[in-house]
Amino acid sequence: MPKKSDQKTESVDKDKIVQLPEKGNKNDQGEELSRMLAAVLEYLSDETVEVIDINYLFDNTEGLEAWWNDYQENNRKKIEAEIRESLSKLSLEDLQKIRGQIKENQTKG
Repeated sequence: MPKKSDQKTESVDKDKIVQLPEKGNKNDQGEELSRMLAAVLEYLSDETVEVIDINYLFDNTEGLEAWWNDYQENNRKKIEAEIRESLSKLSLEDLQKIRGQIKENQTKG
């Protein structure tokens, strides 16, 4: 997506963030996801926004950053499980390469 000027991003009205009325149980995940999606789509469809600013979305959409962090952690666990399951199918040479990459990353960090 082409970048646009940063100047107008700061001028976006906070009033444009969509607040949907709450129905029933406040903790209902479906309603929370709908509210967050509506806020994100409202921001994305605002023609005055020239640069998509994920930090603005996180700061101005209640619960979005926490949801995103949970999503990433769950995805990480899924990837780790897929890797564990596939290890037995790899050759010794492939396993040694992976081991070398892991050791290299451990010495960097």
